[in-house]
Amino acid sequence: MAGRVKGMLDALAHRGPDGSQVHGFGSAMFGFSRLSIRGLADGQQPLVDAEAGVMAVCNGEIDNHQELRAWLTGRGRAVAGATDVAVILPLYLELGGAFVERLVGAFAIVIWDQRDNKVILARDRTGERPLFYSVKDETVFFASQIAALAQDQAVVKRANQSALCDYMRAGYFAAPTTPFADIVKVPPAEIVTIDLDGVRNGRYWHWEIGQAVARRPSEQEFDVIFRDAVRRQSAVDVDFGVFLSGGIDSSLIAAVTRQVYPDKPLRAFTLRFNEGSYDEGAFAEAVAARLGIECTSVWVRPGDLPAILGDMIRSTGEPLADPAWIPAALLSRRAAQEIRVALSGEGADELFGGYPTYFGAGLANSYAKLPARMRGIIRKRVERWPPSDKKVTLSFLLKRFVLGEGLNPLARHRVWTASINPDVMATLGFAADAGEIEVAGSGKLLDMLQQFDLEHSLAEGLLTKADRAGMRFGLELRAPFLDRAVIEFAATLPGTERVRLFQTKRFLKRYALRYLPKDIVMRKKRGLSVPLAQWLRDPLFDWAQSRLDSPRLSHSGVDLAAVQVMLNEHRQRRADHARALWTLIVLSEWLAWADSLNFPNVSSASSETMASLQQIHAPHAITAEAV
Repeated sequence: MAGRVKGMLDALAHRGPDGSQVHGFGSAMFGFSRLSIRGLADGQQPLVDAEAGVMAVCNGEIDNHQELRAWLTGRGRAVAGATDVAVILPLYLELGGAFVERLVGAFAIVIWDQRDNKVILARDRTGERPLFYSVKDETVFFASQIAALAQDQAVVKRANQSALCDYMRAGYFAAPTTPFADIVKVPPAEIVTIDLDGVRNGRYWHWEIGQAVARRPSEQEFDVIFRDAVRRQSAVDVDFGVFLSGGIDSSLIAAVTRQVYPDKPLRAFTLRFNEGSYDEGAFAEAVAARLGIECTSVWVRPGDLPAILGDMIRSTGEPLADPAWIPAALLSRRAAQEIRVALSGEGADELFGGYPTYFGAGLANSYAKLPARMRGIIRKRVERWPPSDKKVTLSFLLKRFVLGEGLNPLARHRVWTASINPDVMATLGFAADAGEIEVAGSGKLLDMLQQFDLEHSLAEGLLTKADRAGMRFGLELRAPFLDRAVIEFAATLPGTERVRLFQTKRFLKRYALRYLPKDIVMRKKRGLSVPLAQWLRDPLFDWAQSRLDSPRLSHSGVDLAAVQVMLNEHRQRRADHARALWTLIVLSEWLAWADSLNFPNVSSASSETMASLQQIHAPHAITAEAV
């Protein structure tokens, strides 16, 4: 059994380059690969309490470990070791499954409780750290990445055709689904218990936007909360820095970090593009100079994409359609030469109302009241606009806007943010998306959209990008905006403090003026994008064509003739199919990797998979985890 776990750990070595360990306890075997961040001298795992009969591993950081240590000591629970994760076992012994509710940080935790013959798996509230598992022949397998599970021949690797179709629409996999029918992703803010009675899922936390009592926001109160969040996440025993784009979110984190550490040498890392409308490096360098932070630029060129994409898919075992995955990986590779932890601005848009789709939703309601004939004229004129290679142009936004006509607000929002829109999906040979997604909340439009983005596009897309890109090179990315106190503060903001008319992130921008000049705070949102439209027409065309002509795509139901028409239309500038083509290129790369595992490319619906798991007992555990 130890040899099998070791093989899985080998596939996780990039996530934990500072050593690995395999430990058996009872009928369980845990593996651990370590990235040393806190408690460098005593942070080895798995954690074992032989007297209680419990073993645990944790991938991530427990930011409130000092408070928990004091609380546990006051209740007579000894905490062995100085590292942050040392509080997990005594907290579990004190509170049982409710232990996870007390944790603050980014974490994926697995516990083996020999007393009850059960395995417990849990993920942090927003999904910063990944966790996958599979159950086969009374054995539970788990790992931080699918590629590690794929190493074991006992793990069944059947393609999940339904999930692959959903991936093409959204660009990511929504938990609990994965590309494989027999591998399950633990959803954010959930705890999964597997024992002799089967598999049980429980949600331990919800973002209460629209349900928390709205109140007049205090910038002073938020300043205390946000500074504490930055301080907690940067309280590490290794060198750390910031990812800086020159936009408000990352610039604010850099400015607050400088205030928290006025005398500490800090490093910033930013991306650069030769294509002017995509390059924000000059803004990032200006912010860094103002704050006295050394800034390193990483240039992204079209020739970087093919090799890095293949490497990312092989190392993770899953496709992700966000084109920014590749520059994020390049940035992480360079930063990892200098630091072990990087702070990033993920989460600010979802929490504080930063996306143009939020005010676009209100415009769409007004647009729907126009006469049908007038809407038809507007749509035809918008669709005739020629495509542009520039970043987030007005024509791009308007084409997305009219595409969602006639849909309910959430369905329209999903179309606006889709990797492949419904019209193109139909052209490729796939039926319309019939899936309904329920979003908890107040029922107000803005609350609903922000809740959806936090739980789906952020958790499954942006945070997946950040984790896989950083950990591929042994770099841990942390997002201070996703600190629990920051999230809960944002839930109390009135809607008009988030979005009003065309103004987004109103409260956050007002707060940011404490630290940053107005030209940075009020600069038009651009986000991290890649000039794919231009690159796929020329420097990457031959490579793209070779990937899009793959029979593996055809086996997955994709109409290859339609794909070639799209590619030619794109090259001839008759349409902008860059995002859809990229989504299919990534899928083709993943299918080639998956094919090397010698599994049958047969559909298996995730609902059937979950039903079968309910019938499986789990008295043994073979597991692997990276920290």
